[in-house]
Amino acid sequence: MDAKERIDRLREELNRHNHNYYVLNSPEISDRDFDMMMKELEALEKEHPEFADELSPTQRVGSDLTKGFEHVVHERPMMSLSNTYSVGEVDEWGARIDKALDGEEYGIVGEMKFDGTSISLTYRNGRLVRAVTRGDGTQGDDVTANVKTIRSIPLQLLPGDWPEEFEIRGEILMPWEVFEKLNAERAYNEEPLFANPRNAASGTLKMQDSREVARRHLDARFYYLLSDNLPFDTHYENMLAAEHWGFKVSKAMTLLHSLKEIDEYIAYWDEHRKELPVATDGLVFKVNSLRQQLNLGYTAKSPRWAVAFKFNPERACTPLRFVSFETGRMGIVTPVANLEPVQLSGTIVKRASLHNDDIMQELDIHEGDHLYVEKAGEIIPQITGVEVSKRPEGAAKIVFVKDCPVCGTPLRRIFGEAAWCCPNKYGCRPQITGRIEHFCARRMMNIDGIGEETAETLFAAGMVRNIRDIYSLTEEMLTKLDRFGEKAARRIMKGIEESKSVPFERVLYALSIPNVGETTAKRIARTVKSIDNMMTMSLEQLTAIPDVGPIIAQCIFDYLREPVNIENIEALRRAGVQLEVAADKLKPAGNALDGKTVVISGTFSRHSRDEYKDIIMVQGGKNSGSISKKTSFVLAGENMGPAKRDKCTQLGIPLVSEEEFLAMLEAPAEVSDGETSV
Repeated sequence: MDAKERIDRLREELNRHNHNYYVLNSPEISDRDFDMMMKELEALEKEHPEFADELSPTQRVGSDLTKGFEHVVHERPMMSLSNTYSVGEVDEWGARIDKALDGEEYGIVGEMKFDGTSISLTYRNGRLVRAVTRGDGTQGDDVTANVKTIRSIPLQLLPGDWPEEFEIRGEILMPWEVFEKLNAERAYNEEPLFANPRNAASGTLKMQDSREVARRHLDARFYYLLSDNLPFDTHYENMLAAEHWGFKVSKAMTLLHSLKEIDEYIAYWDEHRKELPVATDGLVFKVNSLRQQLNLGYTAKSPRWAVAFKFNPERACTPLRFVSFETGRMGIVTPVANLEPVQLSGTIVKRASLHNDDIMQELDIHEGDHLYVEKAGEIIPQITGVEVSKRPEGAAKIVFVKDCPVCGTPLRRIFGEAAWCCPNKYGCRPQITGRIEHFCARRMMNIDGIGEETAETLFAAGMVRNIRDIYSLTEEMLTKLDRFGEKAARRIMKGIEESKSVPFERVLYALSIPNVGETTAKRIARTVKSIDNMMTMSLEQLTAIPDVGPIIAQCIFDYLREPVNIENIEALRRAGVQLEVAADKLKPAGNALDGKTVVISGTFSRHSRDEYKDIIMVQGGKNSGSISKKTSFVLAGENMGPAKRDKCTQLGIPLVSEEEFLAMLEAPAEVSDGETSV
């Protein structure tokens, strides 16, 4: 077999195994065997670049060279559906269909309404040629490079009777499990949380780095096929055909024949949707016959032959097992309700934060209570109330602890706040291991392999009791630990070595100085230039740094005079960690945004949100997370929320588009109050 034949055979096999794993959830080979086949293909493609194919399975990892998104006009407009909110309204829609079809028999296809971001894929000769977002329904953005990283989307169709060219529409989704992990990571890195999986999927799909898109493991479900040469005359049969070609079609899709069956379908999925691995917000009902769809036609905004039914928000009542009190990295003790497991918004909820003593007292929780839990904004489980009627007789009220649950140190109330804190910063285990984990995290020193569990292991073994100890680790020390092989040890040592080139602003953030988050650390680093300068500054000088008020200044001042921290800094210096701003970054980038406070909202095509934050800072501006009278303007991308738009209108805050913003940096000009453009 020559190289071309072997390459074609490997691509075909890998595509089939990829479909089995990501679509059918029924793998035929082990992960190791799959990886070995992939490595063989990668090697052959490297040896024979003349056989390159942009849709090869090896290209699904993405690239950091994704260009700006091209606007593409939809060949057929992507219309929205009219919504209903009760079974009665769905029945009324059915009655209108009866009347419009004048007694002609018809079938209805019931489908899950997945809560993601709409996508239109075009295939030609069985190969993916373009992926376009819904946009405004008339035109959208070409996101083909990012969609290619989604492993449940076929790049080359399985053998079948597919049309020479067709369009298939669906939803790009972020599974609940991936969403929870991503938000946990963002919360730890003090980044804004995604409101729900829909926003997370939408934001991910518009990222400039398709390697990061690949890392987030998006999924997809498809629900409508369009072509001048469809294989069948009914929607249901066409979607079954699409499933055979390799597309992920919901198993919830059902052919219904009466209003009674529709009502039963609604009742069933209103309960069982909680078990699905992806977010849903309703159901969709479509007339099955394409001929009847054509006859029923469209209103100005939506098809008459389809309607959406929206579910009510999920809420559950479950017994409280106990309340635990947990000490975090900064010493704050948080009460946590440990619950009897309950299904909610696609995940099993076992724990929910009670936040602080004040909220716990307001809820008036007693032992053995039944608590109402829901997901605030579909993100974090939140206790919203107590079912007092189920309270056991004589149940004791749960009170906040007085001492640290780990080290036993008496707690102190933080002045002006509801939080209680353990003051034993340098002797309380969760505070120490939390700082170690924080130091090694991706947005800080990015030492791969040292997460929460490893930080605990290293601490327990006596190897790392402070961040400075990380730079004393050796591969030999690590391999002596249980469950640490040579590969894991080498990965950690490689991360430690590479961390020595991490820029000063990230080192500053990694030090766990109280109240110094990522953005504040960047501002401080650009002002003080080095840790040595920072250590000699008076309280007044620290307070004068932009974004640093008296409270943060006092935290920095105290931190830099604590012997343990001084020892850490000196050890980091000896290890070669960057403790000053690199020379090339000392050059001023510009002052186009001097004195301006900017809020970033929406998604962007030229730069990521983080990149825009950096641009604003180096141009002399200040980033803000909320709109107020002090806001100079909002950098408005796509999918900016309506609430923020309304607030801008009320306060007269200008909206500046991405293109206008970049032009502003090239030719600085004042943004006048009340001028709005997007």
